[in-house]
Amino acid sequence: MNFAYGGTGVFPTSVQEPNMTTQIDFFQDIIHEKFYSGSDLHSSVALVSVAGNDYSYYMTTNGSAQGWKPFITKSSESASYELETHPWHGSERKWLSPPSYLRVVFPAVPLRPQYQQCNGTINELLGFPQPLLQQAVIKLNNETKDSTFAILDLYDAFMAVFKTKRRKIQIFSSFALDRSSSLCFFPFLLSPCSGSSRFENPLKPCCTGISTEYSCGSVDANGAKKYAVCDDPEAAFFWDTVHPTQEGWRAVYSALLQEL
Repeated sequence: MNFAYGGTGVFPTSVQEPNMTTQIDFFQDIIHEKFYSGSDLHSSVALVSVAGNDYSYYMTTNGSAQGWKPFITKSSESASYELETHPWHGSERKWLSPPSYLRVVFPAVPLRPQYQQCNGTINELLGFPQPLLQQAVIKLNNETKDSTFAILDLYDAFMAVFKTKRRKIQIFSSFALDRSSSLCFFPFLLSPCSGSSRFENPLKPCCTGISTEYSCGSVDANGAKKYAVCDDPEAAFFWDTVHPTQEGWRAVYSALLQEL
């Protein structure tokens, strides 16, 4: 069951919808109404995802560079507080997904037409709260006997997909295998090929504005489209400049399987 609202965060954002606290309250209401049995809850998993909308809202509202780290610290502490103060009613495992995956979705501005690398400054800033969250999770696990808290690191999963893509191409080239082959062979993996073998440039989005003043989905005053969509969305990792495609998420999920 999904309680999330797109565009929301720990704090108020430009999207006037329930924030994380209210979303968790909705979850608690379902539990209190005994919609699920105790056995259901015992085998359940709760995912608390902080996607980074707070950070993007901070940037778009002219937040100062000096205030970045204090704001990130406050956001991380608030997310940790939500985990600590809400009773989870027997959910066996709780995953916290921090906004670290945003570290790969901000291409360097000067190189944006080529989408060859991520923004190093953003990478450094968004990697900053990781130790804070790790400390919070350790504290929660020490204080909680009947359940487990863990961090679901999407950044590592994204990086694994990008690296795997390169290795697949090398292997296909070395052994003259057709890319439509049904299996991908690795020292650590034997599984159906995911779309990641076709991500020629993983950072290049499928849907973009026709110029820098437009973005995916933009239209002018007359309703004319001001964006372009790639010919094969399944061959793209990112749909737009922020969101992965279905194939992108499929590849990320495959990379997360070992951790799950």
